Amino acid sequence: MITAVGDRLRSAWHAAGRITGTPLLVRAGVFLSMLLALALAVPAEFLAARQFGLMAALALLPAIGPRRTWTTVVTLVAVGAWLFFSTASDLPIEPWRLLGLAGALYLAHALSGLAALLPYDAVVDPSVPARWFGRAAAVVLVGAVAGLGLLAVAGLPVPRGGLLATVAGAAVAAGLAALLRWLVHRR
Repeated sequence: MITAVGDRLRSAWHAAGRITGTPLLVRAGVFLSMLLALALAVPAEFLAARQFGLMAALALLPAIGPRRTWTTVVTLVAVGAWLFFSTASDLPIEPWRLLGLAGALYLAHALSGLAALLPYDAVVDPSVPARWFGRAAAVVLVGAVAGLGLLAVAGLPVPRGGLLATVAGAAVAAGLAALLRWLVHRR
């Protein structure tokens, strides 16, 4: 038993020494998007340093093991936290938080799929993650615009700042993807 644990630790240490930039950046994207999703699921009034540390530890699990079920588990934790706090508290549901949560979860899902395909020591053309991120950002943009449109059709209040911030954020994400693509192809 102890030798098996030691073998796993040596294997993990050896793999960490061989990691390349692109898989590391993709896994960092998984971590950041999961952390953002968890932070948006909990209202700021209930967020403390201890909970944020737990969120960071939870967000790290899918980044380390994207081929395992951690992405699903952390997604379910974020959705469960959203449902709990939106039903248990008297705070109003803010559309920008809901759209941000949905976008962050989709981005985490898409990046986890890419991270699961990339070995730690893969040498990858930068255009691959740039295209992957560009498609994911386009889906988030279309989803946010459609979601806000459905809110308007349903007669629910659409916050002006939320709509503007959502569209501006999605435009910045699409612009960054286009810039990355241009930088890759200018050679």
